[in-house]
Amino acid sequence: MIELSKIVEASERVKEIIQPTPLALAPNLSEMCGCSIFLKKENLQHTGAYKLRGAFNKISILMQRGEIDISAGVIAASAGNHAQGVAYSARYFNMPAVIVMPEATPLTKILGVKRYGGEVVLVGNNYDEACAHALKLSKERNMQFIHPFADEDVMAGQGTVALEILNEMPDINKILVPIGGGGLISGVASAYRQIKPNVEIIGVTSKGAPALFDSFKGGRVIDSKSVKTIADGIAVRDTNPKNLENILELVDDIVQVDDEEIANAILFLLERQKIVVEGAGATGVAALMHEKIKIDKGDKIGAILTGGNIDVTMLNLIIEKGLLKSYRKMHLIVTLVDKPGSLRSLTDVLSDCGANIVKIDYDRTSTALDYGDAHVTIATETRGVEHQNSIREKLKANGFRFQEYN
Repeated sequence: MIELSKIVEASERVKEIIQPTPLALAPNLSEMCGCSIFLKKENLQHTGAYKLRGAFNKISILMQRGEIDISAGVIAASAGNHAQGVAYSARYFNMPAVIVMPEATPLTKILGVKRYGGEVVLVGNNYDEACAHALKLSKERNMQFIHPFADEDVMAGQGTVALEILNEMPDINKILVPIGGGGLISGVASAYRQIKPNVEIIGVTSKGAPALFDSFKGGRVIDSKSVKTIADGIAVRDTNPKNLENILELVDDIVQVDDEEIANAILFLLERQKIVVEGAGATGVAALMHEKIKIDKGDKIGAILTGGNIDVTMLNLIIEKGLLKSYRKMHLIVTLVDKPGSLRSLTDVLSDCGANIVKIDYDRTSTALDYGDAHVTIATETRGVEHQNSIREKLKANGFRFQEYN
């Protein structure tokens, strides 16, 4: 457990640069779940994530102790959000920062680090491989390594999120916390256990990064062989023993959500709550939407939206898949006789059905086609299941051969 005094001291340090983020009722989500859901919007934090709190607290303490060679600076390994927190903090203290990031890190997070003056080194397939390289570089360059989660000063900084929630909404009785390495939940749970111990603390992990979930359920360190998830901010392969010790002591339960459930939550938050959140930040909402936790009538639940640094290409893919799953988009491959007027007859049928064509491609050269045929690939906007059924019926009634694809 992180001492409450350390978390309180951290809140005094970080108030120099962070902004207290909103804790707001989510009306649509509350109606869906049958209780009151409040979202802690750390996606609106400077750098777009809560990680700034821990990074700044750690670097501030090291500066006070004179334990950083300012000319050499600091180094960190991160999937993106800790990276930006370290780079932002290093710029505040006028020192260099090197950030080692996995090769698949979203461009938005790489550019964020560079915007704050950090040097980016891309190494490895996941956080753990990037971390090993960062530790090597820290010795070679005499740079102070800032760990993203396995550090009590970092955890204390993350715990300031809990102090803000407690100050604004003291009667919340359940808190949902995304888990990657376990630094945030260690800090948040430490604060709650010492101020309001009866609040239920529930961690949420991605199925694609199951180490802490497996370790919590097994009561011992269990590492993953690999990680693969759209929640890159919590894509941690190995379990840190100290963090697991904290979690076993302080946390009531951990649940898992898969990528499909995370994507659904991202789209829901965007469309229904008007909030842009990255995969890791959406895991708590995904757990609520997909009934991973027991909810009682009268519950007041807080869910921490840990970050909003989602890559626009990933967001576009999530939106596209969401439109297909919700029957608001339909993809068709229609086989036509390749002669004048054939395409016009097809588009007339779709127009009569009220299907808006948003993309169309005409192919008459594919070797998969019979002689004299053409394939028309069409994407249309639709208005639900019944509308799509009427389109299918109309196409069949007019003699069109077609197949659907997603």
